Amino acid sequence: MIPQIETIFLRQMASGDRLFLQVYKFIGANPGKKVYIQSNLHGAEIAGNAVIHQLIQFLLTINDTDLVGEVWLVPVCNPMGTNERAQHFSPGRHCTYEAKDWNRIFWDYEKEADDLVEFTKSQLHLHQEVVRQNYLTIIKNQFAKITEKINSPSSVPYTERFRYQLQSLSLDADYLIDLHTSTNQGLDYLYYFRDRQDSASEFLLDYAILLDKYDGDAFDEAFIKPWLALEACFESLGRKIRFDVEAWTLELGTGMQMNPHSVAQGVAGVKNYLAHKGILTIANFSQHNSPNHIKAFFTSSNRKKYYAIAGGMIQARVELGTMVKVGDRLYQILSFNKQSQLPTVIDVYAEHSGLIFDISTNQAVNQGEFVLGIIY
Repeated sequence: MIPQIETIFLRQMASGDRLFLQVYKFIGANPGKKVYIQSNLHGAEIAGNAVIHQLIQFLLTINDTDLVGEVWLVPVCNPMGTNERAQHFSPGRHCTYEAKDWNRIFWDYEKEADDLVEFTKSQLHLHQEVVRQNYLTIIKNQFAKITEKINSPSSVPYTERFRYQLQSLSLDADYLIDLHTSTNQGLDYLYYFRDRQDSASEFLLDYAILLDKYDGDAFDEAFIKPWLALEACFESLGRKIRFDVEAWTLELGTGMQMNPHSVAQGVAGVKNYLAHKGILTIANFSQHNSPNHIKAFFTSSNRKKYYAIAGGMIQARVELGTMVKVGDRLYQILSFNKQSQLPTVIDVYAEHSGLIFDISTNQAVNQGEFVLGIIY
């Protein structure tokens, strides 16, 4: 099938050059759910671009009758971050002009929904899909007001204009998938939200992390947080309801790299998820018998970052993916102390048992810089 390709103006630079987004819309013969998939929100996290390319290549080979609903794909969704350089290093994690993390800028309707209880009471006896459409209409109407600020003479900072473009594409999606990697070196895993763990296994990754604490400023959080709040409000009023709305962030390995294994994991997982959700209707398509695929579920509040207790060079560090126990040595710091003394070696030990899921790329650290992360 052939996609609709839409090119969207994003920003004009001081030089007069212009930046754009490109959206590939695959629309099936029969109506259904909308899936929104984007990649490269952080500039160094490029593996998702290869995932999207392979998904495009795959979707080109199927018939429009094999797709129910629509799949929107947005690679290189943040050209500002992607193009940022510091010599050979591609940081791109923050908008340097505003000093903001590119994935902590998004609009969260739930923070503005001061009439949520009244709305829920008015919908208590309506069909779930009617409730979803009514609530989505309210969200869209509130979101539309942002254009007034953007088009006003005083306008808005770029991060607000940028978030508006991405969220305007994804606001009415049913399923949202944000493709990331570690900015450093990381495992392949996914983040998910409460009551969605059954679908997590469909991505065929070994590890899943429940986001049990969040503020709504990240892309996936801002998308699903209003729906989680509405579900909680219904439950407090005596009706249990679960909307078929899901948001996922896939972390696919190491920053500044398109690791073939991580890319393959991402492609297989997304395709399997689409089949599980009935978006892809190709006979016998399922990639894997997935119900018990995940090796371990974690919660995000049980992440522990280790920062260098002294400046120096990291050596003898445990490998990514290692399970450690309390008291195990995690790494050494070779410290050149400049105090008329011989160099010293400092051993650092684990405070918790858990999985090494993230490690720094640079093994030269200033005191207080990130070395590794453990989840338990």
